Amino acid sequence: MSEHIRHAAVAGMFYPDQELELRQMVQGYLNQATPLDGPAPKAIIAPHAGYIYSGPVAASAYINLLKVAKQIQRVVLLGPAHRVPVRGIAASSAGNFATPLGLVPIDMEAVRMICEMPGVRIDDEAHMLEHSLEVHLPFLQVVLDKFTLVPLLVGRASAVDVDLVLSRLWNGPETLLVISSDLSHYHDYKTARELDKATSEAIEKLDYEHINYENACGRDPVNGLLHFAKRFGLHAKTIDLRNSGDTAGPHDKVVGYGAYLFH
Repeated sequence: MSEHIRHAAVAGMFYPDQELELRQMVQGYLNQATPLDGPAPKAIIAPHAGYIYSGPVAASAYINLLKVAKQIQRVVLLGPAHRVPVRGIAASSAGNFATPLGLVPIDMEAVRMICEMPGVRIDDEAHMLEHSLEVHLPFLQVVLDKFTLVPLLVGRASAVDVDLVLSRLWNGPETLLVISSDLSHYHDYKTARELDKATSEAIEKLDYEHINYENACGRDPVNGLLHFAKRFGLHAKTIDLRNSGDTAGPHDKVVGYGAYLFH
């Protein structure tokens, strides 16, 4: 594995490409979000669309990490592959992921360890243009002090496959699990609200067998987390559920966004 940098692919499109503007935008979303009482989450699910659409919903999850920001030292970040077909789970050989806020170092020892597992391999092409992981990094950079990253793109993989990777990496209070997923796509506002409410109820029940690709574009990493949560006794809570019609778009074709905490 080399020390090359995976450069930002969607800065200037999904979020601002200027450091100050980006930091102010993320901080603005966090300022509008309200943290929950109680313990900080071990895992979160948050969306990955352009910030004007999904940023407020993502912030409602990330605001809950502030109380343990100094404790979290590693983030295991999983999202779906949109650009390049992936079989199994794709890791990166990069030593750092870059955003306009700076470099995020990769936990290369963890990457080496999981690449020994069946179905996990290095695929830099899959990571090169993918946004599902990248859009989470500025939120993590603003909220956490310093952290290393384990960035994983999930293609066609079973809930058990994803669970096995999470099980290898999750232990210890210094590790946070982040799953990147939007919800339903391109339904009218009313239909989307009904579909996304049902998906949220399935997530809260840890019902990984009844969430499909029409319910969540990150179905495979989501279902892997739900399978994992069921085995290890984590509980899920919906803390925000909106769609692009609520944030910055029309009501005829909307994309759903949810934020979920796992304790």
